[in-house]
Amino acid sequence: MRAAITRARFWTCGVTGLKVHESAVPPLLANAVTAVVFLLVGGFLALLVALTRWEAVHLLSPKWYYIVLTLHAWSMLIFWIVFMEVAILYFACTAVLNARLVTPLAAWLAYVLMLGGSLLAALTVLLQGDTRDQPLLTSYVPLNVHPLFFLGAIVFAVGAFVALGVFFASVWRASRERTYRGSLPLVTFGAAIAAIIAVESLLGGAIAYIWAFLWSIGLVKSIDAEMYRTVWWLLGHGTQQINLAAMVTGWYLLAHLTTGAQSASEKVSRTGFVLYVLFINLGAAHHHLSDPGVTSAWRIWNAGYAMYGAAMASMIHAFAIPASVELALRRQGHGGLFGWLRHAPWSNPAFAALAVSFPLFGILGGITGITFGTEQLNMMVHNTLAITGHFHATVVTGTSVAFMGIAYAVIRLIGLRELLSHKLATIQLYIFGAGMAVFVVAMMWLGYFFGVPRRHPDVSSLPLIRSPGLEAIMGIAGVVAVIGGVIFLALAVGSLLLGQRREKGPAVAPVAGASNGGVSPGRGQIQGGHAIAHDLRGTLTICLVFMAVFLVIYATHWINLSSLWSIR
Repeated sequence: MRAAITRARFWTCGVTGLKVHESAVPPLLANAVTAVVFLLVGGFLALLVALTRWEAVHLLSPKWYYIVLTLHAWSMLIFWIVFMEVAILYFACTAVLNARLVTPLAAWLAYVLMLGGSLLAALTVLLQGDTRDQPLLTSYVPLNVHPLFFLGAIVFAVGAFVALGVFFASVWRASRERTYRGSLPLVTFGAAIAAIIAVESLLGGAIAYIWAFLWSIGLVKSIDAEMYRTVWWLLGHGTQQINLAAMVTGWYLLAHLTTGAQSASEKVSRTGFVLYVLFINLGAAHHHLSDPGVTSAWRIWNAGYAMYGAAMASMIHAFAIPASVELALRRQGHGGLFGWLRHAPWSNPAFAALAVSFPLFGILGGITGITFGTEQLNMMVHNTLAITGHFHATVVTGTSVAFMGIAYAVIRLIGLRELLSHKLATIQLYIFGAGMAVFVVAMMWLGYFFGVPRRHPDVSSLPLIRSPGLEAIMGIAGVVAVIGGVIFLALAVGSLLLGQRREKGPAVAPVAGASNGGVSPGRGQIQGGHAIAHDLRGTLTICLVFMAVFLVIYATHWINLSSLWSIR
């Protein structure tokens, strides 16, 4: 009887054919909605930061600027992203696998710990007064940071660990119960890679923050600042690599949901994900390139040779994802070099998220990630606004746009609500992407060519070449991006509350070895596809253009460096 009740709690998505267990829906939606709330808070704070860095406005005093900057960084880079990633993990280990969550109670415990830790850290930053230093994102020792901030970060990390345990346990049980056919679906595989990177990152963060917490209350007498930085950047850089793996996973999912795309070679795509596990976190070394406490050999290896493994992984996905879309659309009868691209579903908000996130991340975030992460080239931009531009290109222009598209899909498929306006949702993504693209380019330009420092509340008194026009462009573009974010928040929350209700599919039991709604085909279908010659002229042309742009930018950086370091 109990087994029959459990089976009956599965319902079928009418769009994808995925079987969704009711127990997974509340914690998934709770994490997604909380993520959106932190996006709202972080977006408002971003507007305050942009209007302060815009010298003509200069909104905040230095005291409030650093409070707002700290809350903005943690809200956007940590809380919005991690809560959304947990929602994606729960989707990947349940709906994609036709499985149920192992223990919803543990998922709720993880949520409470994450929410409690995030609120404790945020309120400490807001209320600690003038007797303590603001931690910003990095919270380096020996800053005099309040112990409750470190405690909040630790509690948040513990909650995230519990959520990861729920994910891994659910995947394990689904494999034991054989709720899916063939090997682990690519979407779940990519989510598992993100979760593995998360374990490493959170371990580094827990070590750093427990160490700092004990030091802040006097139980540890001293901390080696260089060692703290090295350990902390496992979290600081690692969390952004969780974003990268989750974002790429989201790209594969969005491509499938909108065009029916399947990876041309899942083995190659999986290899790209494995390369992320092996190499991606070593890229954290670029934060130490000007530090005297690490050797040149350490810097060269981690910021050079090891980074190429992660770059190769990104190159694999940069080809595989548009190739999967091209194959799917050509099979629908759209030919020509770019005819398939012309007939892509541009008006679908989920595809718009892919179309905005993918190229902007690759060009603005990916290319600058290689150039700024190279030891010699980093010296031209280290601690300038160009570095801030880089991670706004990756985390905001890339990851956040992709997650917005996933949020729209989750609202329809899991929340069972229609969007208030598909057209406005699509326009919103283009507005947000355009605003962020201009904002990022302006930041990079100010940092690279004018040496404008990052984190500084007022650069008017610094001996810099003035560029008020670029500062105004950056400020205006930031306002445009915030408007796009506000539209997203209104649509997301409004759709969940007021959107037309979608009917559940029939309640069914998951069949052992069942198909997963096409999110990843069975092994036989993959192998069968290799017998057919793939026409990928369009993707190849796009990738060659991208490589040409990359080479021009990379060579330009070396030319500029040679003009600074003249050889006599």
